[in-house]
Amino acid sequence: MDINDLLKQYFKITYIILIALFAVIVTFAVCMLVFLVFDTLSVHSPGLLENHELLDLFGYFLLVLIGVELLVTLSAYINEKVIHVEIVVVVAIIAIARGVILWEPGSVDPLIMFATAATIFTLCSGYYFLKKGGIQNQ
Repeated sequence: MDINDLLKQYFKITYIILIALFAVIVTFAVCMLVFLVFDTLSVHSPGLLENHELLDLFGYFLLVLIGVELLVTLSAYINEKVIHVEIVVVVAIIAIARGVILWEPGSVDPLIMFATAATIFTLCSGYYFLKKGGIQNQ
């Protein structure tokens, strides 16, 4: 067995450990989201959601969605030895959108808003060109 085989085994074991740990984190995040939804809807304000509560739930939901997509990306890499660029771009778009959704109105610097809009435009353009170009995996 040469050094390259040892390194490949090491990387495979490392990725499997990362996937297992990330699966545990995502599982706890889903449980926490279920608890937050139940707690918000039944205990704090039965039937009524205030704006900040709704934004908190949306933010946490998107955070769980990002975690699940990253877990899918990691598992696809370990199984297929391919990084799915399309999924990575979608995760980045969701992460930026989550940040925008959680902004407090009037509390964000206009320069940050412009930079975020440029980032969203760039990511969406990249996603469009990935789909239009028919690039499956890189």
